[in-house]
Amino acid sequence: MVGSSEAGSEAWRGRYYRLEEVQKHNNSQSTWIILHHRIYDVTKFLDEHPGGEEVLREQAGGDATENFEDVGHSTDARAMSETFIIGELHPDDREKLQKRPEPLITTVQSNSSSWSNWVIPAIAAIIAALMYRSYMSE
Repeated sequence: MVGSSEAGSEAWRGRYYRLEEVQKHNNSQSTWIILHHRIYDVTKFLDEHPGGEEVLREQAGGDATENFEDVGHSTDARAMSETFIIGELHPDDREKLQKRPEPLITTVQSNSSSWSNWVIPAIAAIIAALMYRSYMSE
């Protein structure tokens, strides 16, 4: 679907793009990003972006929501971004966006019985005591 160039208005409402279409716009001639399921054509903003063109180009054709929020953009930046909206990600494609991977930190499940929490250290202490006693008796 062809996007609208009517900046500032909400002519984009109800205009949906498929993820496959957005992914095609990942170069300097046509740079689209996804923020909160909205499609932004930031091609004309590449040279003006305070963080540099590379920041936008790295996210081109994909979901930039997490990176956008991590930076902590100002209210003015958020307001300016509204002028670049050309549509929304089709509802059927929203689940296709890469989910943030689960944290790599694992926690110990408390399924083990409480006796194993003290038996292993107790056995280790007994072995250490026996080794010490054997060493001292020589």
